[in-house]
Amino acid sequence: MLDRPALRWASLLTLSLAFVALLELARLPAALLLGPMVAAIVLSVGGGTVRLPKQTVVGAQAILGCMIARAIPPSILAEMARDWPLFLGGIGSVIVASSALGYLLTRWRVLPGTAAVWGSSAGAASAMTLMADAYGADVRLVAFMQYLRVFFVAAAASLVAKLFGASASGAVPDIVWFPPVAWGPFAGTLAVAVFGVVAARFLRVPAGPLLLPMAAGVALHGGGWLTIELPPWLLAVSYAFIGWSIGLRFNRAIFVHVARALPHVVGSTLALIALCGLFAMGLVLVADVDPLTAYLATSPGGADSVAIIATSSQVDVPFVMAMQTARLVLVLLVGPPLARFIANRTAVADKAG
Repeated sequence: MLDRPALRWASLLTLSLAFVALLELARLPAALLLGPMVAAIVLSVGGGTVRLPKQTVVGAQAILGCMIARAIPPSILAEMARDWPLFLGGIGSVIVASSALGYLLTRWRVLPGTAAVWGSSAGAASAMTLMADAYGADVRLVAFMQYLRVFFVAAAASLVAKLFGASASGAVPDIVWFPPVAWGPFAGTLAVAVFGVVAARFLRVPAGPLLLPMAAGVALHGGGWLTIELPPWLLAVSYAFIGWSIGLRFNRAIFVHVARALPHVVGSTLALIALCGLFAMGLVLVADVDPLTAYLATSPGGADSVAIIATSSQVDVPFVMAMQTARLVLVLLVGPPLARFIANRTAVADKAG
């Protein structure tokens, strides 16, 4: 077992680089996210806990929010208004499917209380975990379900991206990690990120460090007041911290705690991914959306991991992020009453049984 923080960090960095290299050789999208995530899981389950400074993870989410803002033009609101039946159907179907699975897990007493409801919610993992904690659910179980699903979804989405995007993208251009930086726009971009982090802290908005910089970035970038400048090295560092923050939650104690429920949790996760795949097929057949765009748009993972995969693939990024963001906002609004409703229905069913 590793017993010194420096050695643990060295091991985490080494494992991360190794996994990133392997995933890059396999041409998997989001290798910069998945590599650190897998490395953190291996280290954490092996007992080598690394403590990430909270502000680094929050800052990484803010940078990711700026990246998403750069990919979303203001015209997306008009597109959502024009194709509102399409968006409503895509978003609603995922929420209904995840809620139904949460109800079944609660009804079968796989997990106590409303943990299964929050754990099955198809919103941002960090936001759902924070809200579950605030509403009295067992945050350990919710975090396990949410981040296990993020891992499965990220891995599945990467494979789907490779299957549908490899032929379209052709040769992958070499990345210039340290290009010349436009310092004025770069300073403005960092200011937007800092603003989002500070505002999220005072406003206590779930997933605020991601959503607030994204909203501010869309307004400023779309209005022509700011050119969002994000060097590749900064994005790579941000992806690494997000991957580590997810992977380090998979510690041995949580695995032992949920060993009994693991088959049901994995089964429900795979079922949700499969259902969302069917919904994506519906978008392809009904709305002529390309398969990879449809899959990522309906994917029940966190908006951050999907954003990383989308921006590294040949897809309609604005469409993907518009549907992901709209679903996240809707889940944040309906999550608490939905959890109470399912808990009450489960209690009534138990009494009747």
